[in-house]
Amino acid sequence: MKKILLTLAAVVLSAGMLSAQDLSQATETAKMANESLVAGNKALALTGFQEALAQAAACGEEGEELVATCKGVIPNIMLSIAKDLIKESNFDDAVTKLNEVVAKAKEYAADEIADEAATLIPQALMAKGGDLLKDKNFTAAAEAYKSALALDPENGNLALRLGQALAGAGQVEEAVAAFETAAKNGQEELAGKQISNIYLKKAAAALKAGKFADAVAAAEKCNEYGDNAQAYLVAGQASQKLNKNADAIKNFEKYLAAAPTAKNANAIAFTVAALYQKAGNKAKAKEFYQKVVSDPQLGAQAKQQLDALK
Repeated sequence: MKKILLTLAAVVLSAGMLSAQDLSQATETAKMANESLVAGNKALALTGFQEALAQAAACGEEGEELVATCKGVIPNIMLSIAKDLIKESNFDDAVTKLNEVVAKAKEYAADEIADEAATLIPQALMAKGGDLLKDKNFTAAAEAYKSALALDPENGNLALRLGQALAGAGQVEEAVAAFETAAKNGQEELAGKQISNIYLKKAAAALKAGKFADAVAAAEKCNEYGDNAQAYLVAGQASQKLNKNADAIKNFEKYLAAAPTAKNANAIAFTVAALYQKAGNKAKAKEFYQKVVSDPQLGAQAKQQLDALK
């Protein structure tokens, strides 16, 4: 019995010596990792602290303090590496690394690091979308913005940029929906201008294609987001083609009110005068002919019509 007890004591003593030796090795590994970190070699430092953590964890209670130290350092290094990837515009790898940071930080109860990494993910995707948008790779930019917006759905600036990318890609209805989301989240003025511009382009294209009713509809939609002189001009021209002279007059007058110094202002005023004359409204016809009597090209005709109206 005495011999067995002596043997057990020797085993325990040996285990204690091994534990101390292992902890010493773990400490040395952590020290070397810290030197790598100071030298700016973050990847090597991360590997070193991960090895030190595993070694310290194998030491049981004696290694708990070093384990805690390593767990406090590792998420920070991972986050720093991810930030470097963002600076290098390596956004895909940055997002992958940031997701790893979130998982590891949560595992180690580093909540602040997890929150910061989670916040940076949509920012990295937004930056990726910005680069792609600059290169006019609209479809890829839209995908990046969609991914970012899924993580930060109330970000009006993200929705605004998504709308721009979708508009560039020719996905008009989707672009309008994105701009409407932006408008609901603090970007009402800018989003409204973007939507207005989309409908103005549609109106101009419809007018050019001879789709006059569509041109009027798109122009009116454009003006729902704020008075637009060009939209009124398109609506007036399309209405005139449809022989809806009252509508044409109304839109032309709004155009002149919005753009009184436009190069074609006199020509439009002459047209309005002629439309009023055709409708039998002599007073309004004379009013608008009078506006162009000094015009080098149209003045003579305006005077002639004024004389006829007398």
